[in-house]
Amino acid sequence: MLTLWRNARIATCDDAGRVHSPGAVVTRGPLIEWVGDDADLPAGLRPERTVELAGRWITPGLIDCHTHLVFAGQRAAEFARRTAGESYAGIASEGGGILSTVSATRAASEDELLEQSEPRLQSLLQEGVTTVEIKSGYGLDLASEAKMLRVARRLEASNPVTVSTSLLAAHALPPEFAVRADDYIDTIISDWLPKIGARHRISGGPLMGDSPLSRPLVDAVDAYCENIAFSAEQCGRIFAAARALGLPVRLHSEQLSNVGGSQVAARHGALSCDHLEYADEADAAALARSGTVAVLLPVAYYALAEKQLPPVAALRANGVPVAIATDCNPGTSPCASLLPAMNMARRLFGLSSEEVLRGVTRNAARALGMHAERGSIEPGRAADFAVWSVESPDELGYWAGFNPCSMVVRAGEIVLERPV
Repeated sequence: MLTLWRNARIATCDDAGRVHSPGAVVTRGPLIEWVGDDADLPAGLRPERTVELAGRWITPGLIDCHTHLVFAGQRAAEFARRTAGESYAGIASEGGGILSTVSATRAASEDELLEQSEPRLQSLLQEGVTTVEIKSGYGLDLASEAKMLRVARRLEASNPVTVSTSLLAAHALPPEFAVRADDYIDTIISDWLPKIGARHRISGGPLMGDSPLSRPLVDAVDAYCENIAFSAEQCGRIFAAARALGLPVRLHSEQLSNVGGSQVAARHGALSCDHLEYADEADAAALARSGTVAVLLPVAYYALAEKQLPPVAALRANGVPVAIATDCNPGTSPCASLLPAMNMARRLFGLSSEEVLRGVTRNAARALGMHAERGSIEPGRAADFAVWSVESPDELGYWAGFNPCSMVVRAGEIVLERPV
């Protein structure tokens, strides 16, 4: 269907940062065909449908490029312990932390996982999120990791959202491999990757009409490089195996200390390197050379009461693209809302409103390897956008506890409309 979306103010989030006011978008089926000023609409245009937007703002559909959205249970008791002064690392050393969620996730059926995870995804959708990354990493055995990834695909099949999946088997050391970290890494490389990660996401992805349930389970491989998780050398071995299978990689790194993860991510051309509180100038320079996106996770920084800020000035100075995400997870970022993450990125990390908007659109798409398809309002891109009842894009990342998103469009169709 040829649709005209008119009388809007449009933040395209393209490379030039163009704004059209009043502007219009023409979509044909799931793709954007034209965008520009209302006065420059193509002559002779005869849309089958016209949507009047009454001066509201349009942005690309938001992209949450780092989540652990599929999990069972919750860890509110641990949050209470941390707010009383205990450390995250200390709780993890006692068998809490990630391993607590592993136990609950292993015990849950696939349907139970779907039922618990879907409300979190729908919360993001209501805020204009049309693409979300979902990691495994709370299974830590082959069957449970595959179960989590199947749930992610089922969420995509039953909701109007595009899902990018990441295999995060190297998230923590499971009890079965206690004090045998190298053996666990070898098992992931020799057994799990060939079985559930051997095929890359098919060319074209969901824009070509393929069913999420028919696509490979894994779009990328992730790892946690940290002094309470896995070493830079171990993560490098996983990355080499993943790249040999044609899978892109991304990394959790420099969250609690600097053990060289950013350098490993850069050497392997990672799509993204995430957290980065303890990254330094040399790390920023390496990420810039490799084209790796720095994904900042301010809700985790807040929830853990961290003091070490990510090196925003160094990232800017080196031209590293910066993205923002929720890090939705039950332990360190119990947040299924991108808007407060945007607010915290501005208030806690000092990002501008323009940097934050790029961070949840164009740069977030780059962090998922989807920048040729999504993240900007340009001809040929996916017709995914959010409509906002705001006076200025400065209001995105300003409000807390109020959602000004009044319409969500995915693949050229209105999938959510709400009064604001």
